[in-house]
Amino acid sequence: MPLPTLPNALGLFALVNLITFLLFGVDKLRAGAGSSRVSEGALLTWAFFGGSIGAYAGRALFRHKTRKQPFSSYLNKIAILHAIAATFVGGWFLASVL
Repeated sequence: MPLPTLPNALGLFALVNLITFLLFGVDKLRAGAGSSRVSEGALLTWAFFGGSIGAYAGRALFRHKTRKQPFSSYLNKIAILHAIAATFVGGWFLASVL
Protein backbone atom coordinates (compact mmCIF):
# COMPACT_ATOMS: atom_id res chain seq x y z
CA MET A 1 0.00 0.00 0.00
CA PRO A 2 1.55 3.32 -1.03
CA LEU A 3 2.03 6.17 1.41
CA PRO A 4 -0.60 8.91 1.28
CA THR A 5 0.26 12.06 -0.61
CA LEU A 6 1.14 15.17 1.36
CA PRO A 7 -2.14 16.95 0.47
CA ASN A 8 -4.17 13.91 1.54
CA ALA A 9 -2.25 13.57 4.80
CA LEU A 10 -2.68 17.29 5.56
CA GLY A 11 -6.39 17.07 4.72
CA LEU A 12 -6.84 14.12 7.07
CA PHE A 13 -4.87 15.96 9.77
CA ALA A 14 -7.11 19.02 9.36
CA LEU A 15 -10.27 16.87 9.47
CA VAL A 16 -9.22 15.07 12.67
CA ASN A 17 -8.45 18.42 14.31
CA LEU A 18 -11.77 19.90 13.20
CA ILE A 19 -13.69 16.91 14.59
CA THR A 20 -11.76 17.12 17.87
CA PHE A 21 -12.44 20.86 18.11
CA LEU A 22 -16.16 20.34 17.45
CA LEU A 23 -16.35 17.54 20.04
CA PHE A 24 -15.08 19.96 22.70
CA GLY A 25 -17.80 22.40 21.68
CA VAL A 26 -20.49 19.71 21.75
CA ASP A 27 -19.34 18.54 25.17
CA LYS A 28 -19.43 22.10 26.51
CA LEU A 29 -22.98 22.60 25.19
CA ARG A 30 -24.12 19.30 26.66
CA ALA A 31 -22.49 20.11 30.00
CA GLY A 32 -24.46 23.37 30.17
CA ALA A 33 -27.69 21.64 29.19
CA GLY A 34 -27.21 18.76 31.62
CA SER A 35 -27.54 16.12 28.90
CA SER A 36 -25.29 13.19 28.02
CA ARG A 37 -21.66 14.17 27.58
CA VAL A 38 -18.80 13.27 25.29
CA SER A 39 -16.54 11.06 27.40
CA GLU A 40 -13.08 12.24 28.39
CA GLY A 41 -11.79 9.04 26.83
CA ALA A 42 -13.30 9.95 23.47
CA LEU A 43 -11.86 13.48 23.64
CA LEU A 44 -8.40 12.16 24.49
CA THR A 45 -8.61 9.45 21.83
CA TRP A 46 -9.34 12.02 19.12
CA ALA A 47 -6.50 14.17 20.46
CA PHE A 48 -4.13 11.18 20.45
CA PHE A 49 -4.90 10.28 16.85
CA GLY A 50 -3.83 13.68 15.57
CA GLY A 51 -6.28 16.15 17.08
CA SER A 52 -4.18 17.77 19.79
CA ILE A 53 -4.24 21.16 18.04
CA GLY A 54 -8.03 20.98 17.76
CA ALA A 55 -8.23 19.93 21.42
CA TYR A 56 -6.20 22.92 22.59
CA ALA A 57 -8.17 25.27 20.34
CA GLY A 58 -11.46 23.84 21.64
CA ARG A 59 -10.34 24.18 25.25
CA ALA A 60 -9.33 27.79 24.70
CA LEU A 61 -12.35 28.91 22.68
CA PHE A 62 -15.00 27.08 24.69
CA ARG A 63 -13.16 27.46 28.04
CA HIS A 64 -13.76 23.78 28.61
CA LYS A 65 -11.70 21.25 30.59
CA THR A 66 -8.97 23.80 31.23
CA ARG A 67 -8.33 22.85 34.87
CA LYS A 68 -9.64 19.28 34.92
CA GLN A 69 -7.05 16.77 36.15
CA PRO A 70 -5.80 14.26 35.13
CA PHE A 71 -7.35 15.20 31.76
CA SER A 72 -5.05 18.22 31.30
CA SER A 73 -1.90 16.27 32.06
CA TYR A 74 -2.90 13.51 29.63
CA LEU A 75 -3.56 16.08 26.92
CA ASN A 76 -0.20 17.74 27.60
CA LYS A 77 1.56 14.36 27.28
CA ILE A 78 -0.21 13.71 23.98
CA ALA A 79 0.88 17.13 22.67
CA ILE A 80 4.50 16.45 23.69
CA LEU A 81 4.35 13.09 21.90
CA HIS A 82 2.99 14.85 18.78
CA ALA A 83 5.76 17.47 18.92
CA ILE A 84 8.40 14.74 19.09
CA ALA A 85 6.78 12.84 16.22
CA ALA A 86 6.51 16.01 14.11
CA THR A 87 10.19 16.70 14.71
CA PHE A 88 11.17 13.24 13.47
CA VAL A 89 8.82 13.33 10.49
CA GLY A 90 9.96 16.83 9.58
CA GLY A 91 13.60 15.77 9.78
CA TRP A 92 12.92 12.68 7.69
CA PHE A 93 11.08 14.79 5.10
CA LEU A 94 13.89 17.35 4.91
CA ALA A 95 16.50 14.62 4.63
CA SER A 96 14.60 12.98 1.76
CA VAL A 97 14.26 16.28 -0.12
CA LEU A 98 17.89 17.34 0.22
